[in-house]
Amino acid sequence: MKCRPLYAGIMFPGHQIWRLKQIKQLFRLILVNFIPYLQNINLMRETVLYGFLYLFLLLNASAQPGSRQFKAVKLNEGSVELTVSDGRYRIHPCNDNIIHTRFFPDNIEVKDFSFIKSGKKQMVNSFHLLEEGNHIILTSGGMQVRISKQPFSISYYYKDKLLIAEKAGFVLDSLQKLNFSIGADEVLYGGGARVTGMDHRGQRLMLYNRAHYGYETHSELMNYTLPLFYSSRLYGVLFDNASLGWLDLDSRHTNEVNYETIAGTPDYYVIAGDDWFDLVKQYTLLTGRQPMLPRWALGNFSSRFGYHSQAETESTVKLFERKNVPLDAVIIDIYWFGKEIQGSMGNLTWYADSFPRPQRMMKRFAKKHIKTILVTEPFILTTSNRWKEAVEKGVLATDSTGSPFTYDFYFGNTGLIDIFKPQAKEWFWNIYKGLINEGVDGWWGDLGEPEVHPSGLQHVSGSADELHNAYGHEWAKMIFEGYRRDFPDTRPFILMRAGYAGSQRYGMIPWSGDVSRSWGGLVSQPEIALQMGMQGLAYMHSDLGGFAGADTIDNELYVRWLQYGVFQPLFRPHAQEHIPAEPVFQKQSTLKLAQQAIELRYAMLPYNYNLVFKNNQTGAPLMIPLFFNEQHNPKLLTYDSAYLWGNAFLVSPVKAPGLRTQSVYFPQGSQWTGFFDDNQYEGGKTHEVDLKPDHIPVFVKGGSFIPLAKSMKNTAEYSLNNFMMHYYPDSTVSHSVYTLYNDDGKTFGAFAKGEYEMMDFEARYADSLLSVSMIKSKGSPRFLNEKYPLELFVHHVFSKPVHIMLNGSPYDRWRWDKLRNLLIIDLEISEKEAQADIRLK
Repeated sequence: MKCRPLYAGIMFPGHQIWRLKQIKQLFRLILVNFIPYLQNINLMRETVLYGFLYLFLLLNASAQPGSRQFKAVKLNEGSVELTVSDGRYRIHPCNDNIIHTRFFPDNIEVKDFSFIKSGKKQMVNSFHLLEEGNHIILTSGGMQVRISKQPFSISYYYKDKLLIAEKAGFVLDSLQKLNFSIGADEVLYGGGARVTGMDHRGQRLMLYNRAHYGYETHSELMNYTLPLFYSSRLYGVLFDNASLGWLDLDSRHTNEVNYETIAGTPDYYVIAGDDWFDLVKQYTLLTGRQPMLPRWALGNFSSRFGYHSQAETESTVKLFERKNVPLDAVIIDIYWFGKEIQGSMGNLTWYADSFPRPQRMMKRFAKKHIKTILVTEPFILTTSNRWKEAVEKGVLATDSTGSPFTYDFYFGNTGLIDIFKPQAKEWFWNIYKGLINEGVDGWWGDLGEPEVHPSGLQHVSGSADELHNAYGHEWAKMIFEGYRRDFPDTRPFILMRAGYAGSQRYGMIPWSGDVSRSWGGLVSQPEIALQMGMQGLAYMHSDLGGFAGADTIDNELYVRWLQYGVFQPLFRPHAQEHIPAEPVFQKQSTLKLAQQAIELRYAMLPYNYNLVFKNNQTGAPLMIPLFFNEQHNPKLLTYDSAYLWGNAFLVSPVKAPGLRTQSVYFPQGSQWTGFFDDNQYEGGKTHEVDLKPDHIPVFVKGGSFIPLAKSMKNTAEYSLNNFMMHYYPDSTVSHSVYTLYNDDGKTFGAFAKGEYEMMDFEARYADSLLSVSMIKSKGSPRFLNEKYPLELFVHHVFSKPVHIMLNGSPYDRWRWDKLRNLLIIDLEISEKEAQADIRLK
């Protein structure tokens, strides 16, 4: 949402003689408050932005670090403490792949703005410490910290391979800095959501969550920044500090990384992995894994900014029914609490003139298994119905005198809920709790950067700038923990656009902000989602069709965006109110193509739900960069024209109008099959593929099992009682395995409670004999006792099989489709293993 604010909250000092430090502070304020507003003004960007940056860097160049001297080493509660001439290092091995390092400078009081450890148990690992002459070596599994006493240095290794080393280490100037040396050949990723190309090396990235309205193919600062970077050498560094700062990824081309911040403890983690999947697994082990989404979250949403009334909302839902478009949820934006955009934010109660009987509306939706989601914001306007209550309860952030801090932004004169204050959380959660009891099923937390967060504003535990990047994180935590306490069996749905490292553990589902409704807007979406999936936020997705800009629908763009949306984490068309984002309002030809995309999304439910489970267990992204599978292929390190959806699908979005063909790189290691036409392609090569209006290029990896569901109105009709399993034989793949997870789709912690089932599929292919076995291998008695009818579809069967045996006996419940080269076998899956042996010619 929605519009760019006009107030930046900068406060200038009165008459005084400004010393160098004060000048630096002023320019820091200018950078924080004004630079983001210049992103869409090219001339000012060239003349002003770089002018400020040059002066800022010039001023900061005045301070040089002194020579750090080693003094002593000792063991201290599962960590190693190094005393040096200007402070203390505390080095803590978390596990065999992660080292945590903190520096405590002498004679300087530093606050702790860490949010990684919040709500998580401290990770502890055994280690070995060796002190020998000028060297100290700490070894923990594959990780090793090598310390040189004179000259003092700290280097990090994994399995004897150098990862990264402190160069100057901690430096205190106008900013606190951590300085590292890196290799000349490393490709760098991370820093949160950006649109600057896949390789972020050479960039100085501001760490300050800030909306960029209407962005397209370039955006250096967006809603969700992260103090994290990854290297192509298979390590990552996470700086655990939510304060305003910068992540400089070798912008001066000196083979250095600098982390710079205004406050907080110098605090970082070095994380290593054997491959990319392992690296992300370790990162999410540290920061937390995403709880499983409710299954309905994988369905289709009806959404726009916004529905003005109960009547409009209900008539839109009825239109989905009348046009036979599957639907699982409806999102009600800002008008649920007020008639106008401005003046009513913070009411946080139904506006009766427009929504006279909301409980009855939600009850009717619930009978149709359609969920209701409300949009909320953390701003309480001085004109809202709750302003007096919020002041009396002391839930608002304050000024230096302790009074509520008020300021103007687009929606009105406002205060901000102090999400870091316990009584504010309790007050805010009780509003949510009451609405949940009325029938609300999920939440969209908007403007949570916060969109306007003046530097002079004070929270209970720090200033606005010190805590800014953790605001959305704590907001999501409040809702998540409220559900765990008051609705413990319910899986929360929490959609937000800003957070911090580890927000995924509170169930946050991020989206990519107010993207332009243009081809340029679509171009940037895979890059954002791939980068954020690597950084633990696997559900990053976009407003399908785009949000901001054009006053008319570009039908080709709309359809291509929805076709891409089938293979992004959430399927949620959304746009400004004057542009209907819902497919049911499009012209017939567009509706037909959109409907095909939506129906495919529902058919993919078994496969997609399996991705949800795998992410919950391992942190694996849903959208996977191709270099995850070919980590030694340098051409793929910056490639985002195609990606993997899970391990089985290769997806190549169409991101330009009028194209008839598209070049696609097919990963090595197998053959690939066109998902829509069964054409085969050799892996390890780039092929030119034809484009069709009814789908984007999608391919299946040879040897894959693909479970598909049959048609449904919404996910409430989902069942594995009569589903389809497609198998794609590949002569280069002799052995394949696949495990399908299933539960009730709604109970929180179903897997941990044992309320689930798992089905194992295995295929062996050699000498014209294909053997496919299946069994229910694990789960609760409720699931294991059920038998599921199953249609097995075997692709690329070019002649009628000689015979088929089931568990050693002849079997005749099968048919061969000569036109499609497809073999269909009717089977049954249960806790008793079944094996079909197919003799091919």
